[in-house]
Amino acid sequence: MVVNLARTSASTEILQQVFQNIDAQSCPRLFNFHMHTVYSDGKLQPNILMEQAIAIGLKGLAITDHHTIGGYQAAKAWLEDWKWNHPHSSIPELWSGVEIDAELLDAKVHILAYSFQIEHSSMKPYLQRRITTGKEYQANNVIDAIHEAGGLAVLAHPARYKRSHFDLIPAAAALEIDGVESFYAYANPNPWKPSDLESEQAQQLAGVYGLFNTCGTDTHGLSILQRL
Repeated sequence: MVVNLARTSASTEILQQVFQNIDAQSCPRLFNFHMHTVYSDGKLQPNILMEQAIAIGLKGLAITDHHTIGGYQAAKAWLEDWKWNHPHSSIPELWSGVEIDAELLDAKVHILAYSFQIEHSSMKPYLQRRITTGKEYQANNVIDAIHEAGGLAVLAHPARYKRSHFDLIPAAAALEIDGVESFYAYANPNPWKPSDLESEQAQQLAGVYGLFNTCGTDTHGLSILQRL
């Protein structure tokens, strides 16, 4: 993992510290770094998502709609109003996030971007509500763009692709990705629980290549505690 502290904000540095301590118990009731709203292919309105996050007592989260930050912006605005009206309440940390389609080893993958500057020019191609093409679709360029915007790049659900995670994680690490979504519920159990085998394998690879472990429910439904 290559972290250029000169490019990062205080918010990104805090997120790095959080990622260093993520484990199998972190999601979904302490942190959740993979959630979708009606701004892409989810069912939750951003305000309802935030109400659930506060009710659960999340310490931190990211909304990662596909190729748009509309849900994040709406949630951030709602949270600012909520904080004004609840000055003594515990407030979760909300980081910018987006899920980006990319190509890695001739396979389609998803790369999660976190804590990036939303107005940075490098991110503009990836926030247009559509999948990019050409060189902008290549994983190395996606990762570089996230880094240029001061963010962190993470390989989402590494065991869900046509190429093995034993190939994809080393390849992503070679492109200086920051982390891997090690804790993921591939079978969508209820209650949510990260898949034992895939999570252990991803953690081991993350350790070998010096990557952060992250977690998220990848919710597309009406509860942030479940995927569907």
